[in-house]
Amino acid sequence: MKNGFFQLVSQNDKYGLAIYRAGEGGEPVKLEEIKTYLSGFGLSYDVKKLEAIVLGDGDGFCALGIGKCPEIPETYNLSVSDDKMKVTVRFIAASETGKRMTFADFLKDLRFRNIIFGIREEELKKHFESEGVYCTEVVVAEGKDAVQGYDARIEYYFDTDMHKRPLMREDGSVDYFQMTTIHQCKKGELLARIIPEDPGETGYNVFGQPIVPRDVKRQTLKYGRNIELSEDRREIRSMVDGHVSLVEDKVFVSSIFQVKNVDVSTGNIDFEGSIEIEGYVAENFEVKAGGDVIVNGLVEGAKITAGGNIIIAKGMNGMGKGFLKAGRDVVVKFLENARVVAGGYVQTEAIMHSHISAGADVRVEGRRGVIVGGHVQAAQGVSARTIGANMGASTILEVGVNPLIKEQVVRLQKGIEENEKTIKDARVILENFTEKLKKGVKFTESQVKYMKTVAQMIEDKTAEAGRLNEKLNRFRSVMETQKSAEVVVMDIIYPGTTIIIGDAIKTIQTEYHYCKFVKEKGEVCMAAM
Repeated sequence: MKNGFFQLVSQNDKYGLAIYRAGEGGEPVKLEEIKTYLSGFGLSYDVKKLEAIVLGDGDGFCALGIGKCPEIPETYNLSVSDDKMKVTVRFIAASETGKRMTFADFLKDLRFRNIIFGIREEELKKHFESEGVYCTEVVVAEGKDAVQGYDARIEYYFDTDMHKRPLMREDGSVDYFQMTTIHQCKKGELLARIIPEDPGETGYNVFGQPIVPRDVKRQTLKYGRNIELSEDRREIRSMVDGHVSLVEDKVFVSSIFQVKNVDVSTGNIDFEGSIEIEGYVAENFEVKAGGDVIVNGLVEGAKITAGGNIIIAKGMNGMGKGFLKAGRDVVVKFLENARVVAGGYVQTEAIMHSHISAGADVRVEGRRGVIVGGHVQAAQGVSARTIGANMGASTILEVGVNPLIKEQVVRLQKGIEENEKTIKDARVILENFTEKLKKGVKFTESQVKYMKTVAQMIEDKTAEAGRLNEKLNRFRSVMETQKSAEVVVMDIIYPGTTIIIGDAIKTIQTEYHYCKFVKEKGEVCMAAM
């Protein structure tokens, strides 16, 4: 496959342009390339005659003048890509009496143009060591792309999934004991290892300018007590037999604190690791754990706070003051007159007159599966067999917004309003001062100093307002992503129940069975299961 090309030659007593047609599959001679060549060397020509010959079917000759053929050396047209990663050249044949360019001369030209990297010498030699490859794009230099590296990562050698759900038995009851959220570890056991980052490899464009790969992230192992770091700082191992957990990217190892009951015999409990209570937690007592809290009995009007999960096998009667707060999930037999805040999901068989906030979903399953009274909030959804009661207390279900984020939004809005009021009041003081200053009123040094303080406060509060608004917008963006939230009714929902999905509200006016409620076109709508 050979492209067509042209050359200045002599014919009889004339000189002119010989046109050589392309071989099969090759590109024809480009008229504009010929015109540029002739004009560049000051050779006049008959445009129509030239066009007729170039556009003809066979080889041709276009006379340009009488006498000897001019001595014009081999030349070329060079092009560099916009990204500076490729250089192409089209060689133009020397005239019949002109000299061919040498390989050394061409390399010298490239260096003069600062093209120094990725020169394809073997390809070029094919041209210079043969009769020539003319009017054909030849790649003479190519840059080298940067090789992107990868971030370091941490491999954990224990189960980091702390959101396991309890097992549903065939009879519809829930097995709260088969959670396996406690992960035992042995002394000397490898817990985590850093897989180091790869920085990648620098690339270069044809001018030898470096193309630096993106920065990669390093990793450090975060850990608490009872953990040993290797000399190369890439591995951690347990120093004791105990319980391993991952909380906010930090590895903890601790022995499980076991106690029979939490009452006057123990007092309040505050433990870095996980706590297992064999019996009950009495009214007014408080339990705090950095890991999980497992209660095999009943919880009365007590307060339990856990960095991980809270599991209560026999339920909780909060007596209007009981409070559960879990960094992850809450699994409990039933909830009555209690307040619950969970970073993950809440799962129970009954919720009665309680206020529930879940960062994931709320599932009320099992034999009863009832929600009666109170306010249940969940970012992803709520599902239950029975919701509300005939002539019962008001029941509110709110989904589609993470309640923890919503709380942050309310705080931010309040902070922004207070900020704006402070700025407004300060500006009034500063403007009055400025007006009096213009009228020639003299102020003491302390008054001027105070005004400077006011001006600085306005500047600081304005900057703070910008940061608060930016944070508020981020939270609002997160809130807007919860569009697929729904309320699922597995048996019946009674009139009087209020459903809130995002910013849409609906109060149920009639009984519905086996359905779900979703947000469509800005409204809460009933949909089939």
